[in-house]
Amino acid sequence: MTSAWALLEAALRRERLVALIGVLMVVAGSWAWLLLGAGTGMTPTDMTRMVGMDGWLMEPAQWSIGYALLMFSMWWVMMIAMMVPSAAPMLLLFARVNGQTRSASSHASSTGLFAAGYLLVWGGFSAVAVALQWALETARLLSPMLETSTVLLGAGILIAAGLWQLSPMKGVCLRHCRTPLGFLIGHWRPGYSGAFRMGLAHGAWCLGCCWALMTLLFFGGVMNLYWIIGLAVFVLLEKTIPHGQWVGRAVGIVLVGWGVLLLY
Repeated sequence: MTSAWALLEAALRRERLVALIGVLMVVAGSWAWLLLGAGTGMTPTDMTRMVGMDGWLMEPAQWSIGYALLMFSMWWVMMIAMMVPSAAPMLLLFARVNGQTRSASSHASSTGLFAAGYLLVWGGFSAVAVALQWALETARLLSPMLETSTVLLGAGILIAAGLWQLSPMKGVCLRHCRTPLGFLIGHWRPGYSGAFRMGLAHGAWCLGCCWALMTLLFFGGVMNLYWIIGLAVFVLLEKTIPHGQWVGRAVGIVLVGWGVLLLY
């Protein structure tokens, strides 16, 4: 009996290690592709060097189906790079709990389906972000540098993001993200379809928590490396460190104050 338990525990440790390696590979691959420019021909480093320059000196993008798909892939890879690190505790806990009741192959498949559901939600957000980017560029409210071109819009984005950080709904969403075990207890569903639906549910709570923060990329520059890294680190800290919710509220106050100052 002791030997059987030892073998089971060793198998679970191995499966958790596989899940961890998978998460690290996805995050590393996403960041690598993003830093290479995500197929846009201009890396975030190049865009960051051009911060402060007149964005209208660049040629505006010519929108087409191909360009829209390129922008969608850029946004989705960026969301994966920024959000998966903060979702890693949930993914690894799911892998551990799920691994206790399934074979190795079905365990890996279920964990993959959970992750797929989570990423699909952010794919939906990426599609909306592309549509918003197209609308803003068409209205010349977004420069070819992919940053807001009017003070009013920039201030509006900052104030809206700050108010969402302070809203009760943000707090509810953040609690779900900060308590992986509580989420699994309250949302557990068996089977492959259950794993996928749980991934969708967690992705929805995560989206509710962070969508307003992601719109700040339009203010700071969609491909501005400082903003991408800064937001990714903030999201990770807000979801994982003790009292992270209070850090999020403090940042909300700062964003609102920043937006108000821009209007004067």
